[in-house]
Amino acid sequence: MNSADRNFFAYLDEMNIVTILLPHSYHHGISTTFYMAADSDKTPLVIVEKTEIEEHFKYICQFEGEISFGKLYWIFDEYGGKTDLQIGAVIRTEQFDEKFYYEGNDLGVTFQAGQTCFKLWAPTATGVKLKLRPSGNGYSEIIKMRREEYGVWSVSLHRELEFFQYSFLVLVNQEWREAVDPYAKAVTANGEQGVIVLLEKTARPRLGIPPLENPVDAIIYETHIRDFTIHPQSGVKHKGLYLGAGEMDTKGPDGDATGLSYVKDLGITHIEFLPLNDFAGVDELNPAKQYNWGYNPLHFHAPEGSYATNPSDPYSRINELKKLIDQIHSQGLGVIIDVVFNHVYIREQSSFEKIVPGYYFRHNDIGLPSNGTGVGNDIASERRMVRKFIVDCVRYWLEEYRVNGFRFDLMGILDVTTMNEVRKNCDSLAKGILIIGEGWNLNTPLPAAQKAIIANQAKIPEIGQFNDKFRDIIKGSTFNLFDKGYAIGNEHLVDAAIEVITGSIGFTKKSTRVFNTPQQSVNYVECHDNHTLWDKLNGCYSETDPAIRKKYHRLATAIVLLSQGIPFLHSGQEFFRTKQGDGNSYRSPDVINQLDWERKSKYKENVEYIKGLIKIRQEYSCFRMRTAEEICAHIQALSFPAPVAGCYYQLPKEEVVLVINPSTKTQMITLPEGEWGVLANHQFAKTTAKDFIKEPQYLVEPISLNVLLKK
Repeated sequence: MNSADRNFFAYLDEMNIVTILLPHSYHHGISTTFYMAADSDKTPLVIVEKTEIEEHFKYICQFEGEISFGKLYWIFDEYGGKTDLQIGAVIRTEQFDEKFYYEGNDLGVTFQAGQTCFKLWAPTATGVKLKLRPSGNGYSEIIKMRREEYGVWSVSLHRELEFFQYSFLVLVNQEWREAVDPYAKAVTANGEQGVIVLLEKTARPRLGIPPLENPVDAIIYETHIRDFTIHPQSGVKHKGLYLGAGEMDTKGPDGDATGLSYVKDLGITHIEFLPLNDFAGVDELNPAKQYNWGYNPLHFHAPEGSYATNPSDPYSRINELKKLIDQIHSQGLGVIIDVVFNHVYIREQSSFEKIVPGYYFRHNDIGLPSNGTGVGNDIASERRMVRKFIVDCVRYWLEEYRVNGFRFDLMGILDVTTMNEVRKNCDSLAKGILIIGEGWNLNTPLPAAQKAIIANQAKIPEIGQFNDKFRDIIKGSTFNLFDKGYAIGNEHLVDAAIEVITGSIGFTKKSTRVFNTPQQSVNYVECHDNHTLWDKLNGCYSETDPAIRKKYHRLATAIVLLSQGIPFLHSGQEFFRTKQGDGNSYRSPDVINQLDWERKSKYKENVEYIKGLIKIRQEYSCFRMRTAEEICAHIQALSFPAPVAGCYYQLPKEEVVLVINPSTKTQMITLPEGEWGVLANHQFAKTTAKDFIKEPQYLVEPISLNVLLKK
């Protein structure tokens, strides 16, 4: 029934409530009786409220009995006029969620006893059909699906269907829509159709890595599949692709390592990739023409095709991504993937909205989609089948691709119950899986107490969060290019710096506490978002000698690596990565986003210094304490003339002093009693001490971090 044919509109807004809108132009918007009919059954509607809104009268009506979802209902008025009953806000009720929650693990395509089984959760649909097409240009076949319990539709076929393309045709509110399976494991180029593949054909021997003893033992290195190797001098054959990111023994023009071999040598423990599930923004058949970070999710279970050698072959992206992950594992490194469960690319075009309109997204008080993400839609993670989808998807990436962690984009949109379910599922499958996320408090219609945000860190204790307090105190505000943090010259932040260096656990005073344990604090001064640290320094110190800017940069990065918590580096940070001042390069060209391997050669000395700091962190457990109690018991803040900050670490097997001087002047300090060997200063960073200091006085060079080990 077209909207033009309807005299009025009717919506099922609760399990027993129908809302009817009669326009003034239709019998002046007045009717004293309504009833509902399906087949030969007639149910009277009781008007409980009538109000006038704009050009309509709105009737809230109640009825006895139960609606049979999957059946078409008609609403009649006293004049014999009729309209179809559309599915309205009922889908956002707790009763709907309870009635249609499906526990099965067989949504999408599964294989059983020679059959290919298709299942789709579409409780509000009155009809669902499977559309099948052989690969190539064969004719499509349309097959009716059968409605089962909990709103699941299914069909099983005794046929060999490998490489067949498929989609679902869904009839909701008398409108047919075509949608790709939300559980599709493989897709055609640009994600236009799902593809049936036999995943056992992509199976590889397991190459796991030993699990971390504690998240604070991780050192995360964030990069992007394409950025990592696309530079002309990367020495990589398959530039910008999964295979390229996994190539070993590649060299730049100076003969030194690039790519994965370089990262292994750097000493980090985990590579974190920006989204690599199927996303919009890059034409997979012409990937060189466009660039995108990947925060436009289309299909959550299928890998992105623009990183594959052949995006038209559904196996290419699966096999090549698995090979990449295995290559990284072979080097003893873990893989963290950036997952974007907070929104979809375009709500109206998403499979979620086509299959169960209105269910998967949050709506505000007036029924419009909310926009806490800033991209037009917020995923309603608190709904049971949305939560199930997220947990199922995480489980799939763990089991099928054997990743070692997840970074949740805009995690503050999601709810704490969902995040704890994710954590619980990960723990049931493997040890040492890292989960970190952006716990920003965004304007989405979810009660504050339910949001997976930093303020609720105690409710999600096993999940790390990006510490924006650390970032802003050490570097300065991300949103004000000229605001300076402690490490780049703000001498008023000594106490605040000590607080974040000791894990943001309330070390200096309880009121400053952000987290209960150091493993919750992901410490960083730079990531893919916003200006790189080098570009910020160019803004803050445009007239200053570049050598001074390098010192500030080195100091800020050093503080990240030696603070309590989980250190996080942006790829290229160790060689002063620049994006030429571009503060939002999500679709800027390769020349802006690429990892510049020539720059790595140019600043080799700084790379070596960062490598030394990484080794110091890994060698000395005082920089990787497990609990707030341990930190408070074994660290003492040293009293030095401002702006010098100092910490004294006293453990049974090691005594270490950390001294930071962010000023441009040399500072004289008095060390605790004893003989001290220098592990790191303004020139070098090593795990064995040299230059032993026997006198209590120590000269701290300008803009430097110093690590001293007691003999």
